[in-house]
Amino acid sequence: MVESAEKKWYVLHTYSGYENKVKLNLDSRKQSMGMEDYIFRTVVPEEEEHEVKNGKDKVKMEKTFPGYVLVEMIMTDQTWYIVRNTPGVTGFIGSHGQGSKPTPLLPDEVDSILKQVGMSAKHETLDVNVGDIVKIVDGAFTGLDGKVTEIDNEKMRLKVNIEMFGRETSTELEFNQVDTVL
Repeated sequence: MVESAEKKWYVLHTYSGYENKVKLNLDSRKQSMGMEDYIFRTVVPEEEEHEVKNGKDKVKMEKTFPGYVLVEMIMTDQTWYIVRNTPGVTGFIGSHGQGSKPTPLLPDEVDSILKQVGMSAKHETLDVNVGDIVKIVDGAFTGLDGKVTEIDNEKMRLKVNIEMFGRETSTELEFNQVDTVL
């Protein structure tokens, strides 16, 4: 039944203003229908917008592509049906109609869009918990050990406290910049 056993990124068209609702609906349907091995990440591309109002700097999230949601999935008849029939989804971009499956985004397009919103196209998992000690293997703090204080699986980043100059300092790292310490 699996036509493409490779997970790829697709673009969904949604009703304007329903992007976050579609993400919630799709994440919920994926779990309730046991499709976690076929439908992976759902992303509403957003960027921070800084606005000064009454002398105060306000930060709000603006949709990068209003009316569109990205979904990482393995395209099968079943996943296509589930995603297409999620409330708020009006269709896939790159589908020619008459029941044809959509065209996935090119890897360069995915990298560019996800990098813009602070994410990576490769979904790595890191087997660590808050409180664990990790070794930093890349970046300015290479070679140091640190204690994990926060994990953001969606953005594949974690916060780590390291000791520098006799005091604890917090730094934010990507999953691929650390290694677990046994």
